[in-house]
Amino acid sequence: MFDKLEDLLIRFEEIMGELHEPTVTNNQERFRKLMKEQSDLTPIVDAYTEYKKCKQDIEDSLSMLEEEKDEEMREMIKETLNDSKKRVEELEQELKILLLPKDPNDDKNVIVEIRAGAGGDEAALFAAEIYRMYVHYAEKQRWKVELINVDEIGIGGMKEVQFTISGQGAYSKMKYESGFIVYSVYLRPKAADVSIPPPSVWRLCRRWMMILISSSRTKISVSMS
Repeated sequence: MFDKLEDLLIRFEEIMGELHEPTVTNNQERFRKLMKEQSDLTPIVDAYTEYKKCKQDIEDSLSMLEEEKDEEMREMIKETLNDSKKRVEELEQELKILLLPKDPNDDKNVIVEIRAGAGGDEAALFAAEIYRMYVHYAEKQRWKVELINVDEIGIGGMKEVQFTISGQGAYSKMKYESGFIVYSVYLRPKAADVSIPPPSVWRLCRRWMMILISSSRTKISVSMS
């Protein structure tokens, strides 16, 4: 793994060198390819650079412990050493994931469809809340959200909503979101008088909704029965 990382680091430096050449934009196709390759390698290079720094911090801390006599200073060094070791383990896992073969769809835009299940207004309100959550997440990622279609109810809920998310890495981060969300709610029985029945007689009900993720505008047909 580390031989491959060193090769990628060298390639990244070559790309940066080419991008700094004054004539690089003369060939727009070549320029776009270099920019794309730089974008793909940047997270790997950043993680590997931090990994190498943490490894060096471990070596430095061990050397300092051999020479340091002051107990207070030794405790500080040990704390730094433990933090560096922990971060090295985390980075090793991150690098293994970053080196996995890339899904060819990862750079595509995303079509998201949210469908409320059984539950009437309550389910539609929850679907609307999930939609707002995805919009907020997309904004934090600096992605663009465009509404395609929505079936709203009068109190702010959504029976169904489809929207696009456009931006670098959108599909790679969203593709595992497809599936069903199952949640539980307590429903209180209707009372004949104005008093509210005690929670002990409320009924536990399960609700669900469906989230579909696609990397194209191909129509997705799923039975809700």
